[in-house]
Amino acid sequence: MAAEKNGRDGGVQSLQRAFELLEHLADTGGEASLSELATLSGLPMPTIHRLIRTLVDLGYVRQNTNRRYALGARLIRLGENASMQFGSWARPLLAELVDEVGETANLAVLERDEVVYVAQVPSKHSMRMFTEVGRRLLPHGTGVGKAMLAHLPSDDVTALLVRTGMPAYTEHTFTDQDALLRELARIAQQGYALDEAEQELGVRCVAVAVPGAPVPAAVSVSGPSGRLTMEAVERIAPVVQRIATSLGSTLSRDGVTV
Repeated sequence: MAAEKNGRDGGVQSLQRAFELLEHLADTGGEASLSELATLSGLPMPTIHRLIRTLVDLGYVRQNTNRRYALGARLIRLGENASMQFGSWARPLLAELVDEVGETANLAVLERDEVVYVAQVPSKHSMRMFTEVGRRLLPHGTGVGKAMLAHLPSDDVTALLVRTGMPAYTEHTFTDQDALLRELARIAQQGYALDEAEQELGVRCVAVAVPGAPVPAAVSVSGPSGRLTMEAVERIAPVVQRIATSLGSTLSRDGVTV
């Protein structure tokens, strides 16, 4: 068997192309036909067919009954483990955030249309907020979710909301798409998002998207609204922004991937 041609930077070309096809599938919302993948990748159909069949055999891609191809279930375990490793790596910065602001700090990523909490450092207060690591929520009802959505193209946000719906976690949750889109525009302008008891009554959250993250990610500080007052938010928001920027800069410098 002939040796595989080397790709960019000495990598194996077929391996690079296989991962590029997975990325293209993700960019299309997780499902595409062979012809669509050919258009996106610029690769010849025989090459795409060979790579896709291999990915299907391995479980990283599945073929649907409509003869379109979708991301496979075997990727779930890889993605979840990578997210948790990302959370462990970021914990020192979250601890720094807690030391400075005195409230619980969280890190979340956007995965398969859901917010997934991948790390948390609790505050030292006897009354503090706990969000279970690994918990999944819809992004429209969380501060971290809104912070991430505010930095996505509006068409992508609209498509996500159509897929997930906008159920209410509390009476304060955004359930109207137009109202949420206006809120996201305001968040993008001010640089941070607030969760005003939208996920849990009596809780306020300040969240900032992580710039330059390989997947949408956000850092947040949460606490009882009686302690995390709007006056406290004015003091805390710049600190959360600084930590998010530091996290993004370290990601870029060290080439950390999720």
